[in-house]
Amino acid sequence: MVKAAVMGAPQKPLKVQEFPQPELEPGAILVETIYSEVCGTDVHLHHGQLAGVPYPIIPGHVSVGHIARLAGEVTDVEGNALHEGDVVTFLDVHETCGRCWFCLVAKATTRCPSRRVYGITYSADEGLLGGWSQAIYLKPGVKVIRLPEELTPERFIAAGCGLPTAIHALERAQVQLGDSVAVQGSGPVGLNAAILAQLSGATQVIVVGAPQARLEMALAVGADHVVDIEQYGPEERVTLVQELTSRRGADITIEATGNPVAVLEGMQMTRDNGRFVVVGQYTDAGTVEVNPHWDINRKHLEIRGCWGSDFSHFYRGVKVVAKHGERFGYERFISRKYSLEEANQALADVEELKVVKAVIEP
Repeated sequence: MVKAAVMGAPQKPLKVQEFPQPELEPGAILVETIYSEVCGTDVHLHHGQLAGVPYPIIPGHVSVGHIARLAGEVTDVEGNALHEGDVVTFLDVHETCGRCWFCLVAKATTRCPSRRVYGITYSADEGLLGGWSQAIYLKPGVKVIRLPEELTPERFIAAGCGLPTAIHALERAQVQLGDSVAVQGSGPVGLNAAILAQLSGATQVIVVGAPQARLEMALAVGADHVVDIEQYGPEERVTLVQELTSRRGADITIEATGNPVAVLEGMQMTRDNGRFVVVGQYTDAGTVEVNPHWDINRKHLEIRGCWGSDFSHFYRGVKVVAKHGERFGYERFISRKYSLEEANQALADVEELKVVKAVIEP
């Protein structure tokens, strides 16, 4: 039997349940889980803030583990055969059709209507399709990446889901050499965005967030300035960012908070004719009032949404953390590791910002 932490319904405590060892379809893989991350999205799932979630679910959408069993020959995207014992991760997004208008014309696979996501839109009734489990069933066709030898499972999971999400946000942001970048949010997505902005050529990175431990981490990974939202009010925060950027505002602002109130503030701290990328509003946390004349049109502001990530972001993320992981000390992101039985505590600690990164170790 395989133990897994199950989220039965919004606002209900998770319970550890046992599942039978699955029979593998041809092309399927069974992964023995080493680590699975606890993401802010998991907190939102627990509050019922994402539509179409088929509770009960096994949470955990980014994970790493050993291949325990394979059914037939399975290869990675580069055509290399995978073997039992390989340390691998996998793209949580699956069943993107490759045939619809969004896949073929818009080239926006994250909007494919057939898209399913491990740990989010697969039910526990369908099997071991989430990472908070001793084993994960990878359906035929799931995109698997073998970790490079220089990349440890701990370093990979420390970067976690925040890395491919931030890569997509930086792709949308189109940072240029010499840009000033403000990052709203000092959680895993915000910290990854601060790192990637530097790698993309930004010469000034300002992180706006809280609590102090996360801001200290932002400075540790190279942010030039931090603005503590517990110390300064919204208008003061906008003024501080403007003062740090020759009174113009940031060339690019990336919202990675999950709080809709931050959206208007981020628009205001971006310079005229600048670019504002919204990546933190993955779930419905509410609305915000915007004056389209002052906040958008008169500023000539470009606003870009950013939803999820695709395989290119995930693949590049592995490459980035393998190359630069030691430089930025990614392992420091992990504040605590939790057992399956401690999953409720892990969710609470993430929600209350007591940790930078929480990791489930089944």
